Amino acid sequence: MTSPHNENPVNPLPPVVVALFLMMVGAEVAFALGSRGILGGPGAVGWRLAAIERYAFSGEIMNWMLATGQYPPEHLMRFVTYPFIHAGFTHAIIGCVMLLALGKMVGEVMGNVATLAIFVASSIGGALAYGLILNSPVPLIGAFPPIYGLIGAFTYLLWVRLGQMGSQQVRAFSLIGMLMGLQLLFGLLFGSNNDWVADLGGFCVGFVLSLFLVPGGWRKILSLVRRD
Repeated sequence: MTSPHNENPVNPLPPVVVALFLMMVGAEVAFALGSRGILGGPGAVGWRLAAIERYAFSGEIMNWMLATGQYPPEHLMRFVTYPFIHAGFTHAIIGCVMLLALGKMVGEVMGNVATLAIFVASSIGGALAYGLILNSPVPLIGAFPPIYGLIGAFTYLLWVRLGQMGSQQVRAFSLIGMLMGLQLLFGLLFGSNNDWVADLGGFCVGFVLSLFLVPGGWRKILSLVRRD
């Protein structure tokens, strides 16, 4: 029997969240050290730009793939590699902090596999929304679309919880409403490159996918289908 004095007061982060966090931090540290000439020599100054060219999602490239019917692996991987490339240190830190907070809340309920599935699917969904809805030459980078997918999963968990408590379930959408409002405000004040389209796409994918991935969710859906 474990003594209460030996219990860890802080629950450990899910391993998949730690792995994603380390990948983001590792990329940003390499870019930062390279830009200062500490790592990689003179050529390392351009590592971030080179990574954006190679790993960022491009709506123009997606349109080319759809038009030609060609889907090279080096372009398909952009749907899942762009979240690990950020515009700068501040951009990366905000993404990492949000990943840790939301990944912990979602991972503790849904588990590692479901959390990773939501992250990957929301990355793809956010990129598709960005590429199909917009006609922007600006590449998509940053972890926010899959993070918004985790926000979608958290919103679903909160929606279910509020329903069990008999409270107004619409309150579960207050977080995404606040975040979208802030993005709109910042866009009006400082200009926007319409990344919010990808973020909203990631949120929708995360929310819908949670219906199936939440423990017992698939059984509930099957029971509803059979009842109809």
